[in-house]
Amino acid sequence: MSFTFEKLKLNGLILITPQIFTDERGWFCETYKKEDFFQNDIFDIFRQDNHSRSYKNVLRGLHFQKKFYQAKIVRCIKGKILDVAVDIDPNSSTFKQWESVVLSADNHRMLYLPETYAHGFLVLSDKAEIVYKCSNIYNAQYDAGIRWNDPDLNIDWGISNPIMSDKDLNLPFLKDIF
Repeated sequence: MSFTFEKLKLNGLILITPQIFTDERGWFCETYKKEDFFQNDIFDIFRQDNHSRSYKNVLRGLHFQKKFYQAKIVRCIKGKILDVAVDIDPNSSTFKQWESVVLSADNHRMLYLPETYAHGFLVLSDKAEIVYKCSNIYNAQYDAGIRWNDPDLNIDWGISNPIMSDKDLNLPFLKDIF
């Protein structure tokens, strides 16, 4: 198999590490193989790929979509980020819990988030580029989010004054959504 799949503590979160093939020319890895992912409980069909660039101390999130839910596979292809997932499924045993992992161009790891998760990230390097697969297309009408510093979640971002969009700074708290 070209990947290792590590189930994390929260329901459905999976850390994926691709096998890296190196030689004197550089390296190669597969980033997605439907059969391997299906064998490891990732059954989503991905309909959209996104690519973003952000700078040090930029925090994006915590985002999710209502109705047109999106499972995601997040990968950092340049730089380093702290990637955060929050379980927002009221029927889940890990509802309101969060988990974070460091994703970087050097560690090649990817994070799979089921569609019942809010997602955000903080850029730890001077700049970072993130690519992620989504199981559903973006739908502005159902765009939603949770405030990054929600006291009920108490996420340890390691920063007190991140750079954020006005939209993200004014997102509601989780208790005001569910």
